[in-house]
Amino acid sequence: MTKKEEPPLSRVPRAVRVASLLSEGEELSGDDLGDEDEDDPAYEGLPNSGWHAGSLSLRLLSSPPGPELLPHPMDGLPRGPTPRTPVIKAGWLDKNPPQGSYIYQKRWVRLDADYLQYFDSSKDAYSKRFVSVACISRVAAIGEQKFEVITNNRTFAFRAESDVERKEWMQALQQAVAEQRARARLSGVRGPEPPDHAGSLELRGFKSKLHVTVAGDRVQLYKNLEEYHLGIGITFIDMSVGNVKDADRRGFDLTTPYRIFSFSAESELEKEQWLEAMQGAIAEALSTLEVAERIWAAAPNRLCADCGAAQPDWASINLCVVICKCCAGEHRGLGAGISKVRSLKMDRKVWTETLIELFLQLGNAAGNRFWAANVPPSEALQPSSSPGARRRHLEAKYREGKYRRYHPLFGNQEELDKALCAAVTTSDLAETQALLGCGAGVGCFSGDPEASTPLALAEQAGQTLQMEFLRNNRTTEVPRLDSTKALEKHYSVVLPTVSHCGFLYKTASAGKVLQDRRAREEFSRRWCVLSDGVLSYYENERTVTPNGEIRASEIVCLAVPPPDTHGFEHTFEVYTEGERLYLFGLESADLAREWVKCIAKAFVPPLAEELLARDFQRLGRLPYKAGLSLQRAQEGWFSLAGSELHAIFPEGSREEPLQLRKLQELSIQGDGENQVLVLVERRRTLYIQGERRLDFTGWLGAIQKAAASSGDTLSEQQLGDSDIPVIVYRCVDYITQCGLTSEGIYRKCGQTSKTQRLLESLRQDARSVHLKEGEQHVDDVSSALKRFLRDLPDGLFTRAQRLTWLEASEIEDEEKKIAKYRELLAYLPPVNRATVKALISHLYCVQCFSDTNQMNTHNLAIVFGPTLFQTDGQDYKAGRVVEDLIGHYVVVFSVDEEELRKQREEITAIVKMRVAGAASGTQHAGDFICTVYLEEKKAETEQHVKIPASMTAEELTLEILDRRNVGVREKDYWTCFEVNEKEEAERPLHFAEKVLPILHGLGTDSCLVVKRHQSMEAMLLYLASRVGDTKHGMMKFREDRSLLGLGLPSGGFHDRYFILNSSCLRLYKEVRNQRPWSGAPETSHRPEKEWPVKSLKVYLGVKKKLRPPTCWGFTVVHETEKHEKQQWYLCCDTQMELREWFATFLFVQHDGLVWPSEPSRVSRAVPEARLGSVSLIPLRGSENEMRRSVAAFTADPLSLLRNV
Repeated sequence: MTKKEEPPLSRVPRAVRVASLLSEGEELSGDDLGDEDEDDPAYEGLPNSGWHAGSLSLRLLSSPPGPELLPHPMDGLPRGPTPRTPVIKAGWLDKNPPQGSYIYQKRWVRLDADYLQYFDSSKDAYSKRFVSVACISRVAAIGEQKFEVITNNRTFAFRAESDVERKEWMQALQQAVAEQRARARLSGVRGPEPPDHAGSLELRGFKSKLHVTVAGDRVQLYKNLEEYHLGIGITFIDMSVGNVKDADRRGFDLTTPYRIFSFSAESELEKEQWLEAMQGAIAEALSTLEVAERIWAAAPNRLCADCGAAQPDWASINLCVVICKCCAGEHRGLGAGISKVRSLKMDRKVWTETLIELFLQLGNAAGNRFWAANVPPSEALQPSSSPGARRRHLEAKYREGKYRRYHPLFGNQEELDKALCAAVTTSDLAETQALLGCGAGVGCFSGDPEASTPLALAEQAGQTLQMEFLRNNRTTEVPRLDSTKALEKHYSVVLPTVSHCGFLYKTASAGKVLQDRRAREEFSRRWCVLSDGVLSYYENERTVTPNGEIRASEIVCLAVPPPDTHGFEHTFEVYTEGERLYLFGLESADLAREWVKCIAKAFVPPLAEELLARDFQRLGRLPYKAGLSLQRAQEGWFSLAGSELHAIFPEGSREEPLQLRKLQELSIQGDGENQVLVLVERRRTLYIQGERRLDFTGWLGAIQKAAASSGDTLSEQQLGDSDIPVIVYRCVDYITQCGLTSEGIYRKCGQTSKTQRLLESLRQDARSVHLKEGEQHVDDVSSALKRFLRDLPDGLFTRAQRLTWLEASEIEDEEKKIAKYRELLAYLPPVNRATVKALISHLYCVQCFSDTNQMNTHNLAIVFGPTLFQTDGQDYKAGRVVEDLIGHYVVVFSVDEEELRKQREEITAIVKMRVAGAASGTQHAGDFICTVYLEEKKAETEQHVKIPASMTAEELTLEILDRRNVGVREKDYWTCFEVNEKEEAERPLHFAEKVLPILHGLGTDSCLVVKRHQSMEAMLLYLASRVGDTKHGMMKFREDRSLLGLGLPSGGFHDRYFILNSSCLRLYKEVRNQRPWSGAPETSHRPEKEWPVKSLKVYLGVKKKLRPPTCWGFTVVHETEKHEKQQWYLCCDTQMELREWFATFLFVQHDGLVWPSEPSRVSRAVPEARLGSVSLIPLRGSENEMRRSVAAFTADPLSLLRNV
């Protein structure tokens, strides 16, 4: 057969030139139907008649596919400075589309160190898809000859010709992933470098816009921005074979020997930006590394002189520094009079041997010794710094010379010129650089008519490098401080002008925090003027020249010590960037407040002005990390007012103040100059960095003081989330875990000396005190708690209400007495009310074990009555009140059944573990320790974690992530799952669910796994968009009356109608006609079954042996009042229906709080050693008595409530 003649490239219609680039399913050619993404409506195919017969696809249709490594179409073309990464493995594989179709399609797959790509043919120049090796999380075998390549969000399934070939592919992929991770660790760089240009473009033949990036010498195409972040793209174009040209008003063509890509931008301006970026990529591809590699031979030149980015390929030839591309753009903005920017790769003619040698002699080492000699850590650039931050820094560094090392002759022009003339005749290039940077004239008169300029002197002396340096600096401007721009240094807006004047008393400036009292004699009276952003102080009001000045732009903190801290009653402190502290004093409180207000207005930007609305003890700016942005520090504005820390972040967003007395953690990480203050509040964590030692030390002391207890009353103590003092919580929690079965608990007294030391440490900082069995005896802890409550100045029940409480105990009618107690309880202050409930709840649990500890309700009342009412045993009514409150605990405090059940389960779990510990004879102190897995149950992913009774699922999840250093990105919903392998089901724990009771109930086939909740985002979107809080619809139903995991199920799946509301789940056997006014089906009046919704546990998944009709099912478990477990199985028709039902279950079970509004960053201490799978707590007292008590409690827990 005669081969059909192929049309030249110019005759190919533009509409079909990109056809083979369409991702699978975007191209409606016959052999591509059914491949991945075929149902995506945004990517419709094109009529590509004649496409596969043409030569543009570069296919050898007559050649059968083979395993040999065929040459790539681009191999023979000229390459740029970055050679194509060698191919690790290539060959034919069958690929399965993501829809799960059983139709595999043959693809040519190629793997190199950076990407996994697959093509329609081994001759195609551009891939259908590529996956970044850096984004591959693991490779797994899934069946005969099949394997999966798994990323964070996608799974790619392939099938090889044989198991041997599959093994080869898997080994190659795993090795490539391991090597890529090793390279990332060595380089310290996480994630891809930011592209040179990126955005959305229309590509002819695509219905939706593509996300296009220009990075180095490549143009990369992605379906959308999300896939760019996932590292999954369509193809990339090597610009060494590309050419770009204008097409029409908004369009342009990117032409290669294989394809023509016709793009359209949003506007002509945007098109010009894209043309410039792609032309830059072409220049990058055709450039050479010869000059760069020679200049990089000097180690300091391998990092950007300004931000420290690796392999900088630009330079300022007059400043003699090597810089990265990002900084080079800002250098250009300074103008040629400040910096002359040239490329190391492209401006080949500029780079003479003399200039290269000059950069080897000077370069970044000498340049930064002069230009960056005094850069504060807070102003240093990072590779990730924003363009605005770079611009401000480079303005200050090179235009203003703010950070330079001043020459001893600075300010004396004549002497500077003479020194320059002498220096150019030597080889001391650093001296010449310092003299020019400090104002020496490059064209000054030397005094020698034959060699009248420094350049002539250098030529006469044969100093070629000096000559080169002087030539490059002929038109360079001398750095000058510009006072009009000083105020803009840290902010994008000019600060308002504030003026104030008057006499202040001032001490000499200090370089460290003032620990001692400054006497009145140490203060000097000075006339002070605040004007135009400068605080100047003079000898008196008639003096013209100031003794000194403080620029508002250099103030980093303003502090107001308590009255009478120093010799003057009212003082304030000013901290500056130069690590200096200025102390001012006044006798008048009003005058001092006015000065503080004016200085604060002068240095605080408008975005943080609201911090000035309240009196503060400390105000200033600090580097911080918070939320999910933990990669780099930002600078925020903070004010400390009482025990609240207010913050304004760079975006101008106002954060809720941190309640310092309610912090879960206040700790200092690091040492020396790298200290970080960690503040952990419920669902959020703030990291404050100590870049400036002086003001950070002041902040640290002030915050620690504000977070400590400030008095003896309850409201002045460190408080927990429920407004319970941390002292009370620490003692109650310890006794709950270690002393419930201790005979005579609370009746026996501890050692006086130990009790006193413990109470003092708790009062000083209860948050940092961690009680451990073996270190503290339960009687010492119980005595400390009783003494704390007895010593309260106002008492727990307050002096004002104490008599009313005692009188209420004499009411004979029980119902009226309880009603009176409830009424009095409402009148108590919030902290007192919360503390009373927590204490009585604890005593209620103690009396539950009275058979062992001999402390029944009456005995506890005898101990706590005089303690709480401070009567010293003189009024029997005090004991009666306590006895009534314990006996009627459920009614007085409105404890619902669910709260009581959770409390009972937690106590049962604690005591059972102690019994188990006694039986095994192991005596480990501490909390229960369990094994938790990260993402999957494997030996290498297990973590052994201490589980205190108060730990929630959210805290456990975050601790596992912290241990493995897993960064939480936006839309990452990490959750702890209870996984039942036998039932093939899993249940995501609610973030506030306590972990300890769950652990106690886990069987041998169950475990806890921390992993991403892939459906959470979809469920939250559904909950946000729906109307009402009910859900109804048809599902497949199958019942199993046996215990979970036991017995044989009976029957099959049947259609049933379900209605789920806030109180119950109802099952109806039949559905009548639809209601015309509501659209909802009309059900029979009486449901066939009904269950209370809060008693249900819902597990995702249905075990396969039941042969569920769909793969979208869940298992529901219900525990009756007799502790019998019922379970049944429900199946939905679609995944969306399953998500909607499951989301509604979570919504109604947890009162609408499905996911925390702001995840916290709780860090916990890692255990020093592995103690096994169970922590065993030593017992005190008789083991047999404990066994009998626990056995009775476990057999019939409700018996304890019958007398309530």
